[in-house]
Amino acid sequence: MVALKEVYQKDCVPALKEKFQYKSAMQIPRIEKVVLNIGIGEAPTNPKALESALEEIALVTGQRPVKTLARKSIANFKIRQGMSLGCMVTLRNERMWEFLYKLTRIALPRVRDFRGIKPSGFDGRGNYNFSIKEQIIFPEIDVDKVDRYHGMNITVTTTAKTNEEARLLLETLGFPFRKD
Repeated sequence: MVALKEVYQKDCVPALKEKFQYKSAMQIPRIEKVVLNIGIGEAPTNPKALESALEEIALVTGQRPVKTLARKSIANFKIRQGMSLGCMVTLRNERMWEFLYKLTRIALPRVRDFRGIKPSGFDGRGNYNFSIKEQIIFPEIDVDKVDRYHGMNITVTTTAKTNEEARLLLETLGFPFRKD
């Protein structure tokens, strides 16, 4: 079993149950999925940038990403409908737990001058969104082979009903929130 999943079962479940007085074990919030999204601004003019992003996100997650397509044409940006603009991957179950462990225990502490992630990324329904600026914080990425730095958006979808429940869940799992 993945180490972070054990932390969830041993630490998070009792802490959430005690704080929010749940009557059923099914009421306790859990993480449903994690979505990683990379938008490549120069993808219409430089297809190699998109291919390298696809390879890097596959290395980081262990799962093949899908290309994201433009929904409508925008003449000012020289984008036509159906053009590839980025890539995304949705992680569930074991791969999700492995990625979250790697993110919270290995990748985020590697960021220089890291003070924590912003606690303002909750959406009001218990989901959390944040961005990282460079993909090189992950140990699978070889810095010498990277031709262009790009960031990624990470969305953690939970079954929590409120931001307070989701924040306690993620803090107990080891998410390093900023203490402002």
